[in-house]
Amino acid sequence: MELRVEGVEKGFPGTSGDAGRLILGGVSFAAPDGGIVCVLGPSGCGKTTLLRIIAGLERADRGRVTIGDRVVSGTMREIGYITQETTLLPWRTVLSNVELGLEFAGVSPAQRRATARRCLELVELAGFDGYHLKQISGGMKQKVALARALAVEPRVLLMDEPFAALDAQTRNALQEVLLHVLERTRTTVVFVTHNVDEAVFLGDRVVCMTAQPTRVGKSVEVRVPRPRDRTGPELNALRKELLAFLAEQRLNSRTAPVEADLQPPGAAAGSPGTLPNEARAK
Repeated sequence: MELRVEGVEKGFPGTSGDAGRLILGGVSFAAPDGGIVCVLGPSGCGKTTLLRIIAGLERADRGRVTIGDRVVSGTMREIGYITQETTLLPWRTVLSNVELGLEFAGVSPAQRRATARRCLELVELAGFDGYHLKQISGGMKQKVALARALAVEPRVLLMDEPFAALDAQTRNALQEVLLHVLERTRTTVVFVTHNVDEAVFLGDRVVCMTAQPTRVGKSVEVRVPRPRDRTGPELNALRKELLAFLAEQRLNSRTAPVEADLQPPGAAAGSPGTLPNEARAK
């Protein structure tokens, strides 16, 4: 199912008399049905805030998010969300962790158990049903989180740096598992990462964000067929292009004027009205 992000703006009010800050300054992109869009950007530019808005966990000040013909106005079962921290429950087994969303949805024990086992097999964890989290590795925990998200059959899956804490070998292996899973499920994915190699290997499109206020600064289609050679010349050329853009954004963020320089003439720091109009909540 196609996901569209259209002109999303989000500002946060200041504290202790400080002017507010515009975080997302009009973000727009589309993730086609069954496609993977990877989102890159400078640290702190608002990528997680953007995912939370797409998930319906936060409201945008302006703009909208749609899935198919539906506007996202709150949490939806069609949207799955995987964070860097797996948020698995240590007192539950691998199988019962995967069953959790189905349990909340009122699915019968027999049906949710069968679905959970099918999802564990899909992520290459068949046979680990009765294990507890202390008995499995970090990479396996991320597989459990992926299986749990897939169990409720989301149409859109949001992934916020899910492999960032893993070593390079485990990370590469999990990328392969994810691609295998998505080939089977045809789930639409928005994947946030700081890793350019990961973005060009996984993505059908890579969207690069600017420094705050964050907008889409570069959007490139990855026209390399799968399976992809991580060291191939096409991916290397794309990697070089994206790294150059991100380096430029880091430079811009260091040389940006301080907040006081951005206020209208005659406005004292922290005075009423210094929050940009586009950042004020409706």
